Amino acid sequence: MTSSAGLRLETITSANFEAATGIRVRPEQEFAVEPVVKSLAEAYVHHGVAWPRLIVDGDRPVGFLMAFFDIDWYEDGSVRRSGLWRLNIAAGEQGRGYGRFAVESVAAEIRRRGGEECWVTWHPGPNGPEAFYLGLGFRTDGKTSEGETVGVLTLG
Repeated sequence: MTSSAGLRLETITSANFEAATGIRVRPEQEFAVEPVVKSLAEAYVHHGVAWPRLIVDGDRPVGFLMAFFDIDWYEDGSVRRSGLWRLNIAAGEQGRGYGRFAVESVAAEIRRRGGEECWVTWHPGPNGPEAFYLGLGFRTDGKTSEGETVGVLTLG
């Protein structure tokens, strides 16, 4: 487990773009999360909704996250949600608390913006992140979105 003293989120800029796009998950996890470069392209297209950040420990990039804020979940105006869109922790950095830090950081930003829930989806399967999200307190109700499990964390 890492100390949170040196952990921070950085906005993606030209200075850290290469570090961000260099983040790679373990090969057996690639089915479950898009590469960072695709996330950055989506952030560009969904400007104002997407919140991409590099996770840095001291001077070392260890992961990438992208949150979303106040999206029209069903695209009909009935439900608005905020949550974690992508989480990529570098293969050699997993199991050190960086994923927990990322989720806690997104939850704090949602709270700061007045939200009460943090949503996430994940691919089911033996190499997927289900145990990680459930261990952080996300709950499911059996619903899926585009074949992924939907989870929600109530923010207190």
